[in-house]
Amino acid sequence: MIWTPETRAARVDSILAQAPVLPVLAIERIEDAVPLARALVDAGLPVLEITLRTPAALDAMGAIVREVPGACVGAGTVLRPEDLRNVEAAGAVFAIAPGTTPRLYEAAETTALAFIPAVATASELMAGLEHGYRRFKFFPAESSGGVGALRSFAGPFADVRFCPTGGIDAAKAPSYLALRNVATVGGSWMVPGDALAAGDFERIGALAREAAALRTR
Repeated sequence: MIWTPETRAARVDSILAQAPVLPVLAIERIEDAVPLARALVDAGLPVLEITLRTPAALDAMGAIVREVPGACVGAGTVLRPEDLRNVEAAGAVFAIAPGTTPRLYEAAETTALAFIPAVATASELMAGLEHGYRRFKFFPAESSGGVGALRSFAGPFADVRFCPTGGIDAAKAPSYLALRNVATVGGSWMVPGDALAAGDFERIGALAREAAALRTR
């Protein structure tokens, strides 16, 4: 894959535009993967970030890719170049990092994955721009200045759009989505830990439908 700033941005936009909210999922039990994904996709949240925080993550991605039509599966908590290779092999189509290093930027040049690096400061954002990126995760959103920080970024970085993640819940999401430079927001509030542990996918689906009803400008 030969990436340019334009093709990178277009590829990420095609993914993030599918829903106003990106569920961030830490799947501990492989048996939860498919019913959880189905509940979210059926509720209108097809783009799923499976974090590499659990031993089941890669197997969960593979199962969802095989068994849940309509799911757009990506990986989160990508920390190393080998993570990119592993999640691509599992069938993921995008990858999100909680920060970014020169080695990750270099590795992303050789993968077909839509890579979304994370930034928290203007300097990190400028480094990403130098590497040809225009779409970023803003993380950790709430503790890095939240809506105010993103509003400030809009001036000097007018062609950049973000997926803010970190500390965002159903009450805070609309303020982020009202910003012109926010493509979607990431969060896990629609998958409460107790609901997932109990296999209460009906409750998760109801919360996901509420999240899917949020709209960007």
